[in-house]
Amino acid sequence: MNDELTAVDIRKMQEEVDYRRLQLRPKLIEDVKTAREFGDLSENFEYKAAKREKNRNDSRIRYLERMIKTAKVIDASSAPDEIGLFDRVTIYVEEDDEEQTIQLVTTLRQNALKGLISKESPVGQAVMGHRKGDRVTVRVSDTYSYDLIIRDVQKGSDDDSLPISAY
Repeated sequence: MNDELTAVDIRKMQEEVDYRRLQLRPKLIEDVKTAREFGDLSENFEYKAAKREKNRNDSRIRYLERMIKTAKVIDASSAPDEIGLFDRVTIYVEEDDEEQTIQLVTTLRQNALKGLISKESPVGQAVMGHRKGDRVTVRVSDTYSYDLIIRDVQKGSDDDSLPISAY
């Protein structure tokens, strides 16, 4: 499966790969060498910690490179009266008698605690392409769904201000 990402997502991932490879990796390799000089490796916590950090960095580089290689680049634009990527949407959850504002983003930038909801999540899929005033059904599973009313839509754009997820 290919992840659907914007050109900005790809650029941000490439910037992180470049930073990790060209700046962070040499420092981590040096940390491993320095810790190795402390003596007995079987009881050397500094060496194990330095190795772990170097391996985490290498793993993140591989992950990002794989994401870049397999990504499907998508256009973030949408019709002026339809909900699309990066739009802020105020929704009313009837079941909870609760209103909240979310922003639709790519999976790489989602953070539910900050109201950044993936377009691939059940809520994201339900509201994409709809309009202010529409009632939509969010299908969580085969046995559970609930309704939302779209109260407001503020058009947004991929302005490069949203960070990509760390992991």
